Amino acid sequence: MSDMATTELPRDFDGLRTLILAQRESLPKRIAQIAAYALDNPDEIAFGTAASIAVSAGVQPSTLIRFAQHLGFDGFTSLQGVFRERLRERNSSYEERLSTLRSGEGPAGNHHILDGFLTASRKSLDVMSRSLDEGTLDRAIELLAGAETIYILARRRSYPVASYLAYALGKLGVRYQLVESAAGLDPEMIAFATPKDAVLVVSFSPYAPATVEDARGLAERGVPLVAITDSAFSPLASFAQLWFEVAEADFGGFRTLASTMALAMALTVGIGEARRDGRGRSRRRGPLGKA
Repeated sequence: MSDMATTELPRDFDGLRTLILAQRESLPKRIAQIAAYALDNPDEIAFGTAASIAVSAGVQPSTLIRFAQHLGFDGFTSLQGVFRERLRERNSSYEERLSTLRSGEGPAGNHHILDGFLTASRKSLDVMSRSLDEGTLDRAIELLAGAETIYILARRRSYPVASYLAYALGKLGVRYQLVESAAGLDPEMIAFATPKDAVLVVSFSPYAPATVEDARGLAERGVPLVAITDSAFSPLASFAQLWFEVAEADFGGFRTLASTMALAMALTVGIGEARRDGRGRSRRRGPLGKA
């Protein structure tokens, strides 16, 4: 039994994720393998049997039990309960989330809601301020500033970040391509990318499958990737040249984008400064196809 059994067990998925990430450097190889699979495929862990999960993750069923016990649980079924509770929370409707906000402790009203999001945003920003590696930031800006075209790839909850990046890069005269198309032409857009370009990709759990597949395909073609994601076990982290771990706090089930947007702004302004100082090799303006 792991020493973690003597500490309080995580009561929700976020707590479990934090526990796993805190131990990721010391996990045995097979346990690290199932840990990565679990964070990448939480729905499979919630619904699957020990046998089916083991096959999908490429481990023995006994590894699942050892994984659970390593984290302090008495067995895999107990660990699986955390994943099932996450699914119930994620599948709650927006109406249910609003009801939760209104019925929570503390004063009711709109100011209470605003204060909750401000508190969550401050928490996210404080964590980033303490944990962001300056060397990674410098290298990411240098890589992106040197690209002929920066491809911006993000969907669903991450899309507002992509939209801002496109707007700001355009204003700074940096050549970019926002990968979006109502006509379904995303594959044609990214087909133009070469190793002289770069990709800035944003995705958080549950990761948008199309984003992951597009990013993987670009990486396999030698296009360097800079990723903003939420875990060392994120599929993006496995093939990105550089990546940032951003864990946003939430309020009532609604996660903020405060630290993600702050990082996006820092990257954008840093790219603009690098181009102005002559550290970027491309000076072409506007989106792909517009000089």
